[in-house]
Amino acid sequence: MECVFGLVGDGFAIVAADTSAVHSILVHKSNEDKIMVLDSHKLVAASGEPGDRVQFTEYIQKNVALYQFRNGIPLTTPAAANFTRGELATALRKNPYFVNILMAGYDKEIGPSLYFIDYIATLHKVDKGAFGYGSYFSLSIMDRHYHSGMSLEEAIGLVDKCIMEIRSRLVVAPPNFVIKIVDKDGAREYAWRESLKDVSATSA
Repeated sequence: MECVFGLVGDGFAIVAADTSAVHSILVHKSNEDKIMVLDSHKLVAASGEPGDRVQFTEYIQKNVALYQFRNGIPLTTPAAANFTRGELATALRKNPYFVNILMAGYDKEIGPSLYFIDYIATLHKVDKGAFGYGSYFSLSIMDRHYHSGMSLEEAIGLVDKCIMEIRSRLVVAPPNFVIKIVDKDGAREYAWRESLKDVSATSA
């Protein structure tokens, strides 16, 4: 029941993801951050099998850092997206990762961008995208309300519309979402949308 979606606005890209860690019919936690800060100006929002998601995104993060360490310059967002796609394609013929990725980034030369990368190594540059069961609702909401050059306030309003629609329409809807943004000032957490707080159990 994962929900990951994102869009590109005027000078920024924004991604949102649910924060539920689920196995079968059990919810283990509701504050799992599924959006990784890849480097200073890139974000990776991932969905899929929890082990594959964590292992693969960390592998990409460390290799992007290694490239910058060796060469003295960071990978651009298109280069990082193509590297990620290449690693998924290589693994697909050996031991595939069941992970879907939205990669958002900001580059001085080309501005903000968003890349759709699925588990069978499909890569597309998009203005808006989504994965998971929540995509059935978030994509339709974005098709209706998205337009190029959205301001940050409009984009946040659209993200909130998507979250409300997922919560009201999805039969097993995740209660909490995290929103992150990347622009010329870097990649950072923007806000959480929480309807359920994790309460630590106390022994009787």
